[in-house]
Amino acid sequence: MNEELVIGAVAYTANVVPIWEGMRDYFRDSPAPMDFVLYSNYERQVDALLAGHVDIAWNTNVAWVRATRRTDGVARALAMRDTDTTFQTVFVSRSGAGFGGLGDAKGRSVVLGSKDSGQARILPLHYLSDAGVGDEDMALRVIDSDVGKHGDTGRSELDCLKALLDDEAEITAIGRPTWEGLVAGGGVEDLEVFWTSPEYCHCNFTAMPRLEAGRAEPWVQHLLAMDWDVPEHRRILELEGLRRWVAPQHEGYRTLFAAMEAQGTADSW
Repeated sequence: MNEELVIGAVAYTANVVPIWEGMRDYFRDSPAPMDFVLYSNYERQVDALLAGHVDIAWNTNVAWVRATRRTDGVARALAMRDTDTTFQTVFVSRSGAGFGGLGDAKGRSVVLGSKDSGQARILPLHYLSDAGVGDEDMALRVIDSDVGKHGDTGRSELDCLKALLDDEAEITAIGRPTWEGLVAGGGVEDLEVFWTSPEYCHCNFTAMPRLEAGRAEPWVQHLLAMDWDVPEHRRILELEGLRRWVAPQHEGYRTLFAAMEAQGTADSW
């Protein structure tokens, strides 16, 4: 039997365990069997990847930037979800507020999410800056909920939306999946999106060069072979929020790299 690959993931929600148990079962009789280790936060997981404690890490886009920077660019992305290639941030206000674009945030009260959330803080600040709105141009409040999870729990996004509904701020920014989930649940009647970002990439499986191609490639090929039309595959895919695994699209991380470097968060908070 081939040596098991060890995959690192962050335990940000209760369904992480059944996801990875399902993944382990799927890979059990493949050319690339695997096991998994769960971490409490992405910083510890990146440390573990660099130290060789795991072979592959299931990283957020922010963790990918950190891993790439800390390895002078030699970390490599192996695969990602189809839903990771079309991620977006939406800027939200109270319905009827009349905001036409990000420039309208000047002189307004803005609330943003956790410092390690790409979609709810790092990229929103970047987009605002590109629109000519710096920190000094708005009344900025930040909510650091669940730091270490890189926005995966969505907690800070929900806290920001509550601040809008409680009239504690006029504008916030959240990930499009969070917004769409709330729309589907009928919980945003008093809110509206007034600006949507370009698409960017989110999570990916990250490995170091020490992982030989002879071990990595069979694992990636078996991952990409998961089929939505196979019921036992679909159960895992649905839990992880995708229909198929795809090859990494590095261009989709360019904006986040630029944002984190400009904000001084690419290497430390």
